[in-house]
Amino acid sequence: MKVTLSTIKADIGGYVGHSDSHPDILARARELLGQAKGSGLLIDYHVTKCGDDLQLIMTHQQGESSEKIHKLAWDTFVDCTEIAKKLKLHGAGQDLLADAFSGNVRGMGPGVAEMEFEEREAETVIIFMADKTSSGAWNMPLYKMFADPFNTIGLVIAANMHGGFAFEVHDIKEHKRITFNSPEEIYDLLVFIGAPSRYMVKNVYHRETGNIAAASSTQRLALIAGRYVGKDDPVCIVRSQGEFPAVGEVVEPFASPILVEGWMRGSHQGPLMPVSVLTRMHRADSEALREVDVRRVQAAGGSVTDAFPDLAGKREF
Repeated sequence: MKVTLSTIKADIGGYVGHSDSHPDILARARELLGQAKGSGLLIDYHVTKCGDDLQLIMTHQQGESSEKIHKLAWDTFVDCTEIAKKLKLHGAGQDLLADAFSGNVRGMGPGVAEMEFEEREAETVIIFMADKTSSGAWNMPLYKMFADPFNTIGLVIAANMHGGFAFEVHDIKEHKRITFNSPEEIYDLLVFIGAPSRYMVKNVYHRETGNIAAASSTQRLALIAGRYVGKDDPVCIVRSQGEFPAVGEVVEPFASPILVEGWMRGSHQGPLMPVSVLTRMHRADSEALREVDVRRVQAAGGSVTDAFPDLAGKREF
């Protein structure tokens, strides 16, 4: 059965500056997505956060760029923005750059990563969420996952991966795209993704089967708004196991703190730091005020079971 996995995020108000998300915001988002599941629009959903970004993870059968799904996300962000304004949260509605929904949230501020696939018997997915950084932050990790044999030994010894992967790279300024095949075109691929502020890996595909392996958000807020309005805070979906890299190979690139754009005002380069998603009572890394302006990355892993993600009991890396 074909299922679509959509991850749509937006910064609609920070709790204590731009360090965290208010519990009331998360609760309202869960309520609205719960209603959508009850109506049959969604198969299932999970609401979480990455710093001050509200993350909506949804499975459905509406396909990519569905107006119904994108409107649900937009309406949820607008509704939660009203709560943020009442609570006087920092930067209420910051990522909502349009006055009204126009059929798709792309180009309206929120970040979007989506993929449609035929569900496998065991469908393992990992969703990466980053805060205080830009959309090109996934370039190096995706390269290492799907093209670097020193990171992913499966590229060498697994027969179903040895044929390599295809990288779809977007030029976000000229609105062009080009596809590079690994391993034979990795030098050309690196020429482009080595400039992550302009060229970004949008999708990765298994070359032999054509199945989608990864999808990322490439929205640049500054290009949409015409001025600096905050960091892009991108998201990325990666399928794992079978003909794709194993879970350990997927998370391994984040063991080394690669340098990415970001920091306090989007003005610095610094290390991308993996942190956990926990409650404030646990003094989680993702909520420590000293690290408010550090570029952070979180990952929620789960299985798509009967076409919905078992993210309620997820492991967070």
